Amino acid sequence: MERSALVVLGSSRRHRSGAYRISAACRRVVAHAARLAERLEPQLVVFSGWAPDGGSSEAEQMRALWRHPDGELILEETASTTAENAARTLPLVRDRDIERVVVVCTPLHRYRARWFFRHLYGAHGIDTTFEAPRVLPTPSSFMWELGAMTVRSRQLRAAEEELKGWTDSRE
Repeated sequence: MERSALVVLGSSRRHRSGAYRISAACRRVVAHAARLAERLEPQLVVFSGWAPDGGSSEAEQMRALWRHPDGELILEETASTTAENAARTLPLVRDRDIERVVVVCTPLHRYRARWFFRHLYGAHGIDTTFEAPRVLPTPSSFMWELGAMTVRSRQLRAAEEELKGWTDSRE
């Protein structure tokens, strides 16, 4: 039986209170991940996302919405970029001998995530696919993603460096 995992990527916005809260789009991502979990029955679910203000992390806020009881749950609470999401979830997936990963994120985030995850996970032979809820992006989210994609090569180099020590120690 193929061992599979869901890696759910967070996104947050500053709330009126001043605290960072996961976005409405991120709540839809968690609901979509729950539907996928019903169908795929993954052995592992990883919620990945930091706490920009030192409060509750995106991963923790997503976990609070999760109602699917099966499978191991892990919170990766330090990643603040898509490159870090890929680099910091890879050891968690590799340590559990996962063969197939479904990355769940917002529709526009999927393009950036695909670039990082396919590069990093693919180098380790992990089959990676991408899922997103069907929603129309807002103009502001489109501009954010466009800007974020311009720095991806620098972030990828940093992620590869971060992984280098971990990968060398596994061989």
